[in-house]
Amino acid sequence: MSVAPSPKPRRGEGREALLRAVLRAVAKYGFAGLTYRAVAAEAGVTHGLVSYHFGSLDAMISEALVLAADEAIRDSRVTVSSGELSAFAERVSTLVSEHPDAQSYQFELTFEARRRPELASQVRALYENYYSVTERSLVELGIERDQALTRLVFAALDGLVLQQLIFGDARATDASIERLHELLATLATSPGS
Repeated sequence: MSVAPSPKPRRGEGREALLRAVLRAVAKYGFAGLTYRAVAAEAGVTHGLVSYHFGSLDAMISEALVLAADEAIRDSRVTVSSGELSAFAERVSTLVSEHPDAQSYQFELTFEARRRPELASQVRALYENYYSVTERSLVELGIERDQALTRLVFAALDGLVLQQLIFGDARATDASIERLHELLATLATSPGS
């Protein structure tokens, strides 16, 4: 039994559709199986089109990482501007449920960077961006700047994403986020927390 490739992207959706195909290909085959042909099969296009759009596998890997990370920050609600603690990271479980390939991709890339040191700077930049977003949100919530706390909070979120990918238990993720909110409330100094 063969699996049909995804439908061809509509006009104007090409690049993002190809990047999503990269995420799916890595989720299925890992980085060892990431080729223009694998991405083309996922996207339902020719491998020449994939090569044309990105020029190199490294460029394709980088652009897919940007898509996955931007989506994670936006859709998890790690960024808080309202000052409401209950809003912080409130959609982490939904993000993992709706975009498991994008979340898996980031972990896969992290492990791939251990084998391919040329990817380490991208992974480091990814985590630095997550730390920065987390720190800004914690400050917005009235929690004093603290690099160790920022890393701890992000490590908790990162671990919850990984656990949900493995076990598929969104309710456990939500319960853990609620508990994290309770712990952070003890550190908040602003009246809205």
